[in-house]
Amino acid sequence: MTMSVSTQESQTIRLSQVCKSYGDYPVLKDIDAQVARGEVVVICGPSGSGKSTLIRTINRLEEINSGSITLDGQNIHAAMRAKELNAMRSRIGFVFQNFNLFPHLSVAENVSMSPIRVKGVAPEVAHEKALKLLDRVGLADKARAYPGQLSGGQQQRVAIARALAMEPPVMLFDEPTSALDPEMVGEVLAVMKSLASEGMTMLCVTHEMGFARDVADRIWFIDAGQIIETATPKEFFSNPRHPRAQRFLADLRH
Repeated sequence: MTMSVSTQESQTIRLSQVCKSYGDYPVLKDIDAQVARGEVVVICGPSGSGKSTLIRTINRLEEINSGSITLDGQNIHAAMRAKELNAMRSRIGFVFQNFNLFPHLSVAENVSMSPIRVKGVAPEVAHEKALKLLDRVGLADKARAYPGQLSGGQQQRVAIARALAMEPPVMLFDEPTSALDPEMVGEVLAVMKSLASEGMTMLCVTHEMGFARDVADRIWFIDAGQIIETATPKEFFSNPRHPRAQRFLADLRH
């Protein structure tokens, strides 16, 4: 069921008049949107439409040119020192396309490193929590392995555990299955579905329309840097309103 975002208390993320350009080329144009606590939003659209740029602005991996983005009222793009920026980012878990694990660290060390370095968690406490998170993503037996010894799907599940180790109230996923072989996609989507069922606030850029249909509360369809349709999965897949969304779905079916 789609969650209401009408009250200030329910708002987690709010984007207001967000614009982003690379030189003279506009990538995001006047984005206005909000995400409620516990809501799962899937961002979809054609290649080059601005999806990944949009999600990367939410934890300030990309700077914006104008507008504002807030997390529980905090201005993400306000001037802040490096320590403050790291503290803010620690509240927004991010899972990349290509895992970005440290190859010289064990799986457990990859998961426990940020809590130790950013939050000052005692190493033994962080390690114990890492083991619990690895169990949660089905990799308890891989704690001592190194990333190069794992399949792509296993590495991506470690990356999800690493993001969860910071106990973020929001998780962002930027095409988390696009670099995986088809047989590995399901194991990553299963972990994401589990997080959604537990009430995690999630924004997901993905081409996995089955996941969008089954798990999303809302779908944002973006084209040419603008969110041109917002709908429930049922509405979007059965009766898309915008001609560009209609064409996108027709292309997928073919």
